[in-house]
Amino acid sequence: MDLPRDIVLAITGASGSAYAVRLAQLLLACEVRLHLVVSHAARQVMQRELGESAPPVGCDPRDWLEFLATVLHRGPSAAWRFRPLPRSPDENARLLLHSLQDYSAGIASGSFRTRGMVICPCSMGTLSAIACGASTNLIQRAADVHLKERRPLILIPRETPLALIALENMARLTQAGATIMPAMPGFYHQPYSIGDLVDFIVGRVCDHLRIDHSLMQRWGEPETPGRIRHPPSAS
Repeated sequence: MDLPRDIVLAITGASGSAYAVRLAQLLLACEVRLHLVVSHAARQVMQRELGESAPPVGCDPRDWLEFLATVLHRGPSAAWRFRPLPRSPDENARLLLHSLQDYSAGIASGSFRTRGMVICPCSMGTLSAIACGASTNLIQRAADVHLKERRPLILIPRETPLALIALENMARLTQAGATIMPAMPGFYHQPYSIGDLVDFIVGRVCDHLRIDHSLMQRWGEPETPGRIRHPPSAS
């Protein structure tokens, strides 16, 4: 059976907005259909970290596409040296925006098939709510759906240090089937920029979603001179 094209990306109010933007860029370049849900706190963090506001609720998807494609190449993040990714001509039809309280969205139901869901970055409040089975917004409900349907649910926390309650919540979610992938980039690929560090985490997320990419140098693989570091289309 072919893997579904649909992937859910939820952005919450933890530090690490660049991880979310870069992941969205790559997923759109890889021909998936991306369901995007953004919390109110995430918008505040984006403004602080990236230097500009995310598109407003209810905007045209093209506004989000332009924001995702360009925000990492201007403002504070321009110095982080992200490598450009290819843009697909049909990405406008493959980006679906959902408001935080829209329970009529397909991703709120287990009958709607997806390849998986990523919460990037994942705040401790969101992690706690999912661990407790709360469904007070679409992000929490979609996460609950992915757990009950045994589909990939990847949480990217970015917090330090970690309190015992947070560690216990992570353990509980791991036992329930989620993957906890803290934003802890490796250094064995000899990163040259902040962009390389972000790409390491984004690449690991894509590995778990079974999406081909060449964002980073893998352990044990010989370095290919001049190798292209943008992802091919997903099969």
